[in-house]
Amino acid sequence: MHPRRSLPAPRLQSLQSCLPAWTALLLALLGLPAPSIAQAPPIAALSADRVASYTPPRGVRMRQVAILSDGVRLHAEVFDPDSPVPASGWPTVIQAHGWGGTAAGFRQDGVALARAGYRVINFDYRGWGLSDGRLVLRSGAVREGERRWRAEVEELRGYVDPLEQVADWLNVLHWSASEAGVDASRIGLRGSSYSGGHVIAVAARDPRVKAVVSQVAGFRSDWVMGNAVTRHRSWNEAAARTRGELGYPEPRARVLGNLIGAPIYDKLAQYAPLVDAARLQNCATLFIVAEREELFSNDEHARLAFEAVRDARKKYSVIPGIDHYGVYRQGRETAITLAIDWFDQHLKGATP
Repeated sequence: MHPRRSLPAPRLQSLQSCLPAWTALLLALLGLPAPSIAQAPPIAALSADRVASYTPPRGVRMRQVAILSDGVRLHAEVFDPDSPVPASGWPTVIQAHGWGGTAAGFRQDGVALARAGYRVINFDYRGWGLSDGRLVLRSGAVREGERRWRAEVEELRGYVDPLEQVADWLNVLHWSASEAGVDASRIGLRGSSYSGGHVIAVAARDPRVKAVVSQVAGFRSDWVMGNAVTRHRSWNEAAARTRGELGYPEPRARVLGNLIGAPIYDKLAQYAPLVDAARLQNCATLFIVAEREELFSNDEHARLAFEAVRDARKKYSVIPGIDHYGVYRQGRETAITLAIDWFDQHLKGATP
């Protein structure tokens, strides 16, 4: 449980200055007031326990930022080359880890990409790493205004909901594309393991993504509905949560093999990056797989996703001799080199 928190009352800001001139004129002629919206309060400074203690190597700059995703503060780390920002901004790569991973695990790759001339934005999903989690009311809730409460709340942490994680990717993309120093016409995504499917889902929904690298990724969660046992478990758990009879899993629980973080099964059932792969448009996509992948079949995941992509700018690369986790160990240099070459070709226009 968290201590009682009080949220500042929302401030109202007139939309008059935001409306197009003709709309404002029409409202004036009709004698109607301009609508008002609530302006979000400023993002609070990062608390001491949510700040990374990390200093990048020479030649690279790093700063920590907070990004709001559906009202939840995400922790992100921005890596830049230690050189003047180009007039058009840096080509930019956004990264997040897979099932149970955090941004800290991608720092070495962030440094490599920054040294190759990219701005890199690594982030933690809500409820993971140094990001805040979603808050739910638990007890003692007292309404103090139309949008203000004082209550005891619980922070939800360390579970896996792919739909929330895809939403976090999209919100980090919104933030990145509007950030000074980013060339919004040259944005790429790089995901690994579970997030290797997320980047396909995001690119299928946002045409600002021009290049994707998906490594050792799983693309199918249809096993959740594959038999009566898992199907009814998914439905029963979802129904119990709607009635307040079941809470969220304990943080970082291990219920699927050695994976860290229990899944929200009914959300997995709605997650289909394999279907999204066919929706990619104007996006160059690299699939990197481990030759000895042991968590799933490459032929039933990355190979099918690769074949579904219609854009001719696609590639399927196999790193020989490694298993799933080898991409973070003996295969890491190969994987990051493949990624940099791909981004150079499709975000910088260079020939690797």
